[in-house]
Amino acid sequence: MAGRNRSSFEHIVSCAIALVCLVAPAVHAQWLNYRQPGVPRTADGKVNLAAPTPKASDGKPDLSGTWETEGGYFGNLARDLKPGDLLMHPWAEAQVAENQRNLHKNDPMVACLPPGVPRINLGGNRTMPHPFKIVQTQTLVVLLYETSTNQTFRQVFLDSRPLPADPQPSWLGYSVGRWEGDTLVIETNGLNGRAWIDTGSGHPQTEAGRVTERFTRRDFGHMDLDITIDDPKAYQKPWRVKVPVNLLPDSDLIETFCENEKDISRMDRTR
Repeated sequence: MAGRNRSSFEHIVSCAIALVCLVAPAVHAQWLNYRQPGVPRTADGKVNLAAPTPKASDGKPDLSGTWETEGGYFGNLARDLKPGDLLMHPWAEAQVAENQRNLHKNDPMVACLPPGVPRINLGGNRTMPHPFKIVQTQTLVVLLYETSTNQTFRQVFLDSRPLPADPQPSWLGYSVGRWEGDTLVIETNGLNGRAWIDTGSGHPQTEAGRVTERFTRRDFGHMDLDITIDDPKAYQKPWRVKVPVNLLPDSDLIETFCENEKDISRMDRTR
């Protein structure tokens, strides 16, 4: 799936992270390109991506499937914002500038650490593919991630529980969700503040950060991901972006892992 054109700087940074992380070589997954039953298809047998949005047993839109964000937002989540939409505090501006001067040597992903939220949802290019899979039930949504560091997951609870008032900070935080019409709204807190929001710009995140994600499946093959960043320690006001997400039909996640040690013999699957 073709991504949007990125700046040469973002391309260099993405390549550098991919090389430093030393992602395990791709292998032919057993179920990759498996023709999934029960999905709408055109006369030539291809998945009809423009077909209506499927419904779950409870009547809600069924978000299940393997998805990938369109390219470019992994490099700069704020790429579509107008001047004044993103106002950083001075220390955050200085960090972004330093991240670009030192070619992102302090990026946590270089050390094989998780991308964090919302960065873990971004990607969508040949250099840094970041597909994710949604598994949906009435009370729980699970997001499974194939990232350029290591596989991981998020649990989104739909059982009306509140976000924790005093959470133990973690890379992916704590997430609860609710339906607003046909949109799944996910709120996340408890982030550890060590992750970056994106790659090419290196926008920072603090423990005070709160992320709201709105998933709206427009039809069978396309979804809108509306993201709001509310982090008063890093930004003067909340900022919001909308990212296109595309279905990867007849596809699935494959195993990935990351090794940042000098001795990479452990990565040989045949040993």
